[in-house]
Amino acid sequence: MDKNTFTGLFLIMLIIAGSVYFLQPSKVEIQKERDRMHLDSLKKAGQTPAANTAKADTTKAAKAVDTAALKSPFGATISGDEKFITLENDSAIIKLSTHGGRVYSVQLKNYLTADKKPLILFEGDQNSFGYAFTAGNTVVKTNDRYFTPSAAGLKVTGKDSSSITMRLSYSQTQYVDYIYTLKGTGYKVGFTIKPVGLDGLVANNSSIDLDWTTFVRKQEMSMAPERQYSTVWFNKIGNGVDYLSEAKDDQKEVNDGKLQWVSFKAHFFSSVLISKTGFTKSNLAVSVDTTDHTDIKQMKASLVLAKDADGSYPMEFYFGPNRFSTLKAQGYDLEKQINMGWGPLKLINRYAVLPVFNVLQNFNWNYGLIILALTIILKLVLSPLTYKSYLSMAKMRVLKPEMDEIKAKVGEDNPTLLQQEYLKLYKKAGVNPLGGCLPLLIQMPIVIAFFRFFPGLFELRGQSFLWMHDLSTYDSFINFGFTLPFIGDHLSLMCVLMTISTLIYTYFNNQISGVSGQMKYIGYITPIIFLGALNSYPAGLNYYYFLANMLTFAQQYVIRLMVDDKKIHSQIQENKKKPEDKKKKSGFGAKMEEMMRQQQQLQAKKK
Repeated sequence: MDKNTFTGLFLIMLIIAGSVYFLQPSKVEIQKERDRMHLDSLKKAGQTPAANTAKADTTKAAKAVDTAALKSPFGATISGDEKFITLENDSAIIKLSTHGGRVYSVQLKNYLTADKKPLILFEGDQNSFGYAFTAGNTVVKTNDRYFTPSAAGLKVTGKDSSSITMRLSYSQTQYVDYIYTLKGTGYKVGFTIKPVGLDGLVANNSSIDLDWTTFVRKQEMSMAPERQYSTVWFNKIGNGVDYLSEAKDDQKEVNDGKLQWVSFKAHFFSSVLISKTGFTKSNLAVSVDTTDHTDIKQMKASLVLAKDADGSYPMEFYFGPNRFSTLKAQGYDLEKQINMGWGPLKLINRYAVLPVFNVLQNFNWNYGLIILALTIILKLVLSPLTYKSYLSMAKMRVLKPEMDEIKAKVGEDNPTLLQQEYLKLYKKAGVNPLGGCLPLLIQMPIVIAFFRFFPGLFELRGQSFLWMHDLSTYDSFINFGFTLPFIGDHLSLMCVLMTISTLIYTYFNNQISGVSGQMKYIGYITPIIFLGALNSYPAGLNYYYFLANMLTFAQQYVIRLMVDDKKIHSQIQENKKKPEDKKKKSGFGAKMEEMMRQQQQLQAKKK
């Protein structure tokens, strides 16, 4: 590999490495304008201590209200005692509150947080849900009113399905029902709003404006990576799935189409509201308070939903894991909120890597072994390209003595002429100078595809291998107690091993390609860049890159036994003896030769 080719390849790798690092979300400035945090004041003023809200029989004292308010429409619902009713199946515990009739908290039974506590998606007044309507001259906000539950007890469980109706009453024949249903298994909660007898009382009763706000709680080991993969996702009917920014505060208004669903997506768990008919209008927002160490982000959705043919507003909630197979089973393209990259990267992960990974899961191996098997399969598939790359570099290595003679003869003062002489040598010898680079570039999208695949892979969450306690996050074998520029507050052992193996790979690659002088030291910069960029990425990702390097060493050792430099040299000499008209001339070589000729002519005119 000559100097220019090596420089080009290095610049490509440097651009990729820089993209990996700089695409990470930037830190939001600590001192933000407080007025941008829309509900920050609500959170501080209205938050109920978790210790008090955890008990099923907790109640709130009735609020003092004036007589006029009590005589207004739905006046009897202004005050009351807050009670909790629990819907439970084998997957989740859904706690409903009579205050607002809303889902008060969601606990996923089969999962724990990173610090081994019950995994609660949200809880308390940090989650608000409801709509407002006008009855007479009174604006009624359901989130602030007290509902009456249909259940006699405070806990409803069942193997088949269970249902609870929360009623906001105006009279015995005029009311609003919130109907919740939960099957004996699964993560979906049926939810229907059903106004009864309100046509003459409520204005504009053909649609409702829902407001849903949640402070998404921290579940994983580190706040920064969890925030990096958390935002609002949505599915616009006919246009596909999209999402708000993961790196900064963002907002989007959709008035030109219907949304099938809106998802408050954290790294590994989501809260999704689904409408079968679609939300006609929507306003979505996500924001983050970097001083908050309990909640990763605040997410909000304002949604307009039209009345169904039977006068109700049918919807569904999904409260569950971001596992691809689980989301796909729910329908509505929910699995598309798992970000597998863009363009060809998404296709590689979705239709190549994921199916192979799913097959390997059926063997019930440890996930460290599954990643090893996946890496071996990938290396075997790419082995023809690896062989071609090695062979091309071997040819360039054999030609290096002749290239050095040309360099000594022409000198370095005229690089254009030097390159022309090199091209003549390549042409005579029948060697493509980019033959070693192109196979590597073809493999590069696959390498980058894994960069998106592993961080979003739910299956790795909580899975240990060797010293790595959780393959879905970094393995910090050294915690500094302070933050270092570019590195962070810890050092990942697997990332260090990956970096060392990459440095060793660079060393041997320089030996194979014949790179000498200062050029051979340039390739050592990229692994150092990756050390800082990947230090906070999942151990599973660094483990894969480490395995890929190790298997590449093994491949090159085998290939070295198969490739004989003497035979290559003999073949090159035979190619030189062939007449020019019988030599195959590549389109690239012809373009390079013509470009060099034009550049030489320009330089001659200047003189």
